[in-house]
Amino acid sequence: MKAKPIDRRTFISTSATVCGLCACSQFPFAAWAGDEPIDPKKLTFCGYACTEDCKFLRATLENNLELKKEVWKEWKIEETYGLEFDEEQAICYGCKELDKPEGVVLKKCDVRPCAREKKLDSCIECDDLATCDKELWTRFPDFRQKVLEMQEKYRQQT
Repeated sequence: MKAKPIDRRTFISTSATVCGLCACSQFPFAAWAGDEPIDPKKLTFCGYACTEDCKFLRATLENNLELKKEVWKEWKIEETYGLEFDEEQAICYGCKELDKPEGVVLKKCDVRPCAREKKLDSCIECDDLATCDKELWTRFPDFRQKVLEMQEKYRQQT
């Protein structure tokens, strides 16, 4: 069964809310709704497919203080982590950029270190994904379900 595409406004508003806990700001699952093979190397560790127009990445690369503050607020970082805005923590280069500084989102992610320890490109490669109890999955069960669906499709293609 193919996933139904969603409109851009719904996609962005949903993504911005959920991604306060992860390294990327968007869930482009629709990219794998067709016949395109899923490539774990193109996904973040938890299964996102970060886009070049990610607001947090752009704020980081441009070192744009106002945009960083905007993302901090949109992603509810203060509410989620109890941290007032900190320009040095308001950075994200993406979770797979291992040679770059880590901001608050990466430091708080419990999926990233697990995937790295298991030497996985993405959680969709993990045999324990269905029973994993990481905070990301328990806080966002709908996202977990999408990643499990992606894992199933990935396994069918390999």
